[in-house]
Amino acid sequence: MSPRRRRKNNDELLITFGVLVLVVLMLVKVGQWISEHWWVLVVLGLLAVLALAAWIYRQIDRMRSARLRVQGLTYSLGQIDAMHHGAFENAIRDLLARDGSHDALRCGGRGDLGADVKGRDPLGRLWVIQCKHRRAGLAGSAVGTPDLQTLNGTGRPVHGGDVVVMVTNGRISQPARDFARSQRLHLVDRHLLDQWARGTRPLWEILPAVPPPRKSPRLR
Repeated sequence: MSPRRRRKNNDELLITFGVLVLVVLMLVKVGQWISEHWWVLVVLGLLAVLALAAWIYRQIDRMRSARLRVQGLTYSLGQIDAMHHGAFENAIRDLLARDGSHDALRCGGRGDLGADVKGRDPLGRLWVIQCKHRRAGLAGSAVGTPDLQTLNGTGRPVHGGDVVVMVTNGRISQPARDFARSQRLHLVDRHLLDQWARGTRPLWEILPAVPPPRKSPRLR
């Protein structure tokens, strides 16, 4: 090994040793400071516990508020017609939650793959819902077969839905109805939506031919 290379290695060792000494000295100083100011750690620990408790309380309060918000929830067709499409999806999610779906979720938007709202009913069935809002109600364009073909292509294969539903405050064309019947898709048109939104019966009691539950109902 050349003298220059040996000198470089020695310098690197000295630097490394010096850094280690500094780290040890800092740790000793920190340890001494902690031993003299242990109460600071106690205070910080208490503050952390209080912050965690406050966060948990906020989460519980948020869930309680959400439950209270959907209890007894109703909508008129006039209210629904005046909604923006996003608000319509939120309303369908809240109606599903009102009916007892504890995990009802709005998932509509870019890349939703045909599902705007999803949630499990109390009997374990996963509901996958596509929402088509028409501001003009019955006077708006009808939900057609292409809309249902998109839903049919993703509702069960992609989202794993047990009950795949198209909901609209407008009308549904007859070819679309025929297609839905052949593919076991469920339709909630303006008339059925009015019945669901104004009443207290869950959607799974209103729709005909809903698949059997994944689990047996609890005995009361």
